[in-house]
Amino acid sequence: MTDIRYSRFTTEHKVRPDDIDMFNHVHNSIYLDYVLAARYEQMETCYGMSMEKFLEMGFGWVVKTVQIDYKRPLELGNTFSVETGITEINKKGCRITFDIVNLKTKKTSTSGWFDFVMIDLKTGRGVEVSEEMIQLYSI
Repeated sequence: MTDIRYSRFTTEHKVRPDDIDMFNHVHNSIYLDYVLAARYEQMETCYGMSMEKFLEMGFGWVVKTVQIDYKRPLELGNTFSVETGITEINKKGCRITFDIVNLKTKKTSTSGWFDFVMIDLKTGRGVEVSEEMIQLYSI
């Protein structure tokens, strides 16, 4: 790991009807979708490397491990922000932390982290993250 302080980026979304579970709040699995959607957007708008471009190069990021701390539920119609950032990137992959905040209450709904590994799309196997890729994401 390099001694770099990584940037954090924020994406805003709104809870949709199909996000709601039988308890009338966002289903726990949907929070994963929110983070992944934010990272998808941020790859293009913040890092200058869209997921499509990444895929064209023959690579993909897959989740190895995820940790989620549910604090307060989001409900239908809530607008929220998803703040994400790399905390570590190396030749094996990266760790992304996140905070999902209800914009009305300004309180954290969910926080956690993902460990991602980079794979070769042809083989489905993990590959080393190149130094160029590490530099690209080290902003």
